[in-house]
Amino acid sequence: MSQSPLTLPRRHFLALGGVAAGAAMLGAEPASASSDGADDRITLPGYAFTLGVASGDPLPDGMVLWTRLAPDPLALDGLGGMPERAVNVRWEVAEDEKFHRVVRRGVERATAAWGHSVHAEVHGLRPDRVYWYRFRVAGQVSPVGRTRTAPRPDAALRSLTFAFASCQAYTDGYFTAYEHMAREDLDLVVHLGDYIYEGGGAGSIGRPHLPAVETFTLTDYRIRYSQYKLDPALQAAHRSAPWVVAPDDHDVENNWAGDHSQPDTEPDQDPAVFRLRRAAAYQAYYENLPLRRSSMPRGPEMQVYRRLTFGDLLQLDVLDTRRFRDQQLTDQSLRWEANRQMLGAKQEAWLLAGLGASTARWNVLGNQVFAMEADHTDGPTETFGMDTWDGYAAARQRLFDGLARRDVDNFLVITGDAHRSVAADLKLDFANPTSRTVGTEFLGTAISSGGNGQDMDALGVTWLAENPHMKFHNSQRGYQVCHLGRHEMHTDYRVVPFVNAPGAPITTRASVYVQSGRPGVAHVSA
Repeated sequence: MSQSPLTLPRRHFLALGGVAAGAAMLGAEPASASSDGADDRITLPGYAFTLGVASGDPLPDGMVLWTRLAPDPLALDGLGGMPERAVNVRWEVAEDEKFHRVVRRGVERATAAWGHSVHAEVHGLRPDRVYWYRFRVAGQVSPVGRTRTAPRPDAALRSLTFAFASCQAYTDGYFTAYEHMAREDLDLVVHLGDYIYEGGGAGSIGRPHLPAVETFTLTDYRIRYSQYKLDPALQAAHRSAPWVVAPDDHDVENNWAGDHSQPDTEPDQDPAVFRLRRAAAYQAYYENLPLRRSSMPRGPEMQVYRRLTFGDLLQLDVLDTRRFRDQQLTDQSLRWEANRQMLGAKQEAWLLAGLGASTARWNVLGNQVFAMEADHTDGPTETFGMDTWDGYAAARQRLFDGLARRDVDNFLVITGDAHRSVAADLKLDFANPTSRTVGTEFLGTAISSGGNGQDMDALGVTWLAENPHMKFHNSQRGYQVCHLGRHEMHTDYRVVPFVNAPGAPITTRASVYVQSGRPGVAHVSA
């Protein structure tokens, strides 16, 4: 549970104040590798690449390559055992895993101000090709990562396969699902938020959080990310394919909205104090994930929403459903208020314009909280969650009406957050089951959050009974694999039977099919 501003520990408040004082530093571009002060002859106290490597946001000619130097990743000062000075880190990209055919190399300057993270934006590669990459520093060599460039926008693709995942609470379970994901033949992985959890809980399976308190400061968040990224299964999944990532609430604080702290425990927190916390959280998020400089935070602001294309088969629009939303309601009767925002006017206009102009066969929305309507109560009484799009019903209606007016075809939504899996038709009018279907939503379960889960629970029974647009439900843990083709796509719901111990096997619980040109779920294969 978060503390109110009146009881915010002094160390947290002073450290957050330090973030504000250093806002200029937070907003500064990292210097190039040729800048004075970077040390090529540094000696480190241990292996630099303990947190692994990753790649992300692929383009037809390249991608961003990531690592973060941390010979002592859980050091209490959050600096990872690194000295204060800048360090030159060399990177290589090759056409083969043994690096006999190196095609690109360069140097990036890792600075203490950004946690000695490296974000190398590589260009000049061939489209739709597999590459391998690695880093070097202080005579050490990183693990080798596998990545892939995007196809040219005009390339006619027959197929594309990507996975999506979310919600990986370290204290709730082992990341076994990622061991299996790393073995999939994927073009891309999309992570939809809750990469870390901000609470200080110890859990019950022997994986207590570090630090053992709720995260408020940059130091807190850095240590928490280091703990998560030390997990070998997570590292393996990052090495296997490029990732596209976006934060949700727990990457900052549970159920935050705009400049407002979580409404359930801190309704009166000063927004200025919360912005300081968000600045720390955003910086740590950027430091630890393969994001381009266009997503580098400027204090409490970060560019999250963006668009990627993969030939003529996929347009992927990644949303930010936290920063620009109105505060959650406490009275659900107000959820249809016309002016309430989920995306904010600018992002909403950007999204609809991009979808209206799309020439891709499949238009996929990377979305943090589910868009479908979900009545939580049996019988004639209806109750809805206020943190999802149900609490922003007018904003959802604007989006769906916009899709209908623009005749957006093959619209798919992939979603995390709910710790359960659902496949559902997205209706222009959820109150009328015969109304137009504008798309299909694939809600994906958690990697570990919520513990083991089960095939069906009480809420699942209610959801399927009260929401006829829902066609499949499961509440086990795992991830989802989407197979896009010219005439049909399907999503495999991949689940593990337990996460409270390592070693769980993986199975496909169901495959859900959508036909091109015919919105909605065509059929479910169990």
